[in-house]
Amino acid sequence: MTNIDNSQNLTFWEHLDVLRGSLIRIVIITAVCGIAAFCFKDEMFAIVLAPKSSQFPLYRLMDIGTFDIPLVNVGLTEQFMIHMKTAFSFGLLAASPYILYILYRFISPALYQHERHYAVRIVGGGYIMFILGVVVNYAVIFPLTVRFLGTYQVSDSVGNMLTLQSYMDTLLTMSIVFGIVFEIPVISWLLALFGLIRAQWMRQYRRHAIVAVLIVAAIITPTTDVFTLTLVSLPIWLLYEASIVIVAYTRKIRQS
Repeated sequence: MTNIDNSQNLTFWEHLDVLRGSLIRIVIITAVCGIAAFCFKDEMFAIVLAPKSSQFPLYRLMDIGTFDIPLVNVGLTEQFMIHMKTAFSFGLLAASPYILYILYRFISPALYQHERHYAVRIVGGGYIMFILGVVVNYAVIFPLTVRFLGTYQVSDSVGNMLTLQSYMDTLLTMSIVFGIVFEIPVISWLLALFGLIRAQWMRQYRRHAIVAVLIVAAIITPTTDVFTLTLVSLPIWLLYEASIVIVAYTRKIRQS
């Protein structure tokens, strides 16, 4: 097979052939990881469904009383389809480092040496921060959201019936949202690298940023509990503060 590292001299059709090979490998590794996750159904859903029970580590740490939010299935094929989608998500997550490596090997010959250096930092940093956002959501934000919304009642005479589909959709959506939110430092560094943002501006509009953080936190976790709202807002605010430091340091390096 053609060596990707020497692909500068390849023709257009040879580049397409290299791309096809890369995509085939990505599909194969994702499928293998997804099938492996599908076979470990009990272990996979033990992780996914853990936040609905008071045995979850966060609840035990907060000394929350015993509870277990029941889930129901309302469609004939929903459980099987959710099993497949969840296995695919786990497989894609497990294969993502290899996927990024393959994509980098494909595009790196078109980059200069200094561009490769920045590409590695952007992709690597962005990937780490996205995974960190997903972990924070699963470990802290999503469990608090599930407990509040799953146990909230306007009246004792009105019970809750939370569907498995709703639970999984909320988990996936919030994981993606927090993964994107945790990209703030990486995006700030990239903007500072091009001179499009300054730490002074970020400090000047800190109050506006705090208000925006609280609004985002209230949307993500609609709760009247001040502790929960603060817990959700804190990591986002810390990311903003960390971005100020990163932007200031980047500007200092550019000027030196």
